[in-house]
Amino acid sequence: MSADDAEATPGAGADHSGHSHAPAPLRVSRRPWLVAGIIALVAVGLVGVVIVYSERQAFGFEVDLMTALAAARTPAVTTVALALDVLGGGLLSNVVFPIVIAAALLVWRRPWAALYFGVAALASAGVTRLVKVTVGRVRPEDILVHPDFGSFPSGHSSAAALIATALGLIFMRTWVWVAGIAWTVLMMLSRMYLGAHWLSDTVGGALVGAGAALVVWAPFAYRLYRENRLPHQPIWRPAEPAATS
Repeated sequence: MSADDAEATPGAGADHSGHSHAPAPLRVSRRPWLVAGIIALVAVGLVGVVIVYSERQAFGFEVDLMTALAAARTPAVTTVALALDVLGGGLLSNVVFPIVIAAALLVWRRPWAALYFGVAALASAGVTRLVKVTVGRVRPEDILVHPDFGSFPSGHSSAAALIATALGLIFMRTWVWVAGIAWTVLMMLSRMYLGAHWLSDTVGGALVGAGAALVVWAPFAYRLYRENRLPHQPIWRPAEPAATS
């Protein structure tokens, strides 16, 4: 077994002669996920370099795209986008939501998942801030909100992608991946609609969040695998009704 795989032995079995033997260990393959995360983060760095040295030539089309989105604004959609602006950024997205999710995982007796999620959230926020300050990209002009400094990458998009990818890796359920992808895409569209980010900002943000979640997941893979196979019950349980005679 390579060093890139985590090993798990589900239990002993028996052969035809009646002698017990250990079954072949299961493998939790980390290499594809780790490589995907590294590629995502490297791609963000490359896009940042292009923005610094050749933004107009490489991303000139984004000006027309932002103009078209601004012309298509309606009161109803703007209300939804402004709500997503509040939910997806600031203290709610970067502090409150991660704490609530980690606490919920602890209540459900998933300490390794809670630790993994917390570390991944910090990594994503740290990389996002570092790239923002390093690139220093100017935001679009027609903005309906008051964002902080630095347009690339989108912090809202990176936070959404981090939550989606981390929870997808923790639970490994199709509906979690689908809901997470939908949430991330919706957040990316809302940032462009509000004029807070260019298209490449939102893509870069999604790559940061997903990349950070994948890279941080690798050292936790085996423990998360084992934890995910255990029956889980919340710490608190409702009181059982008293038996009647």
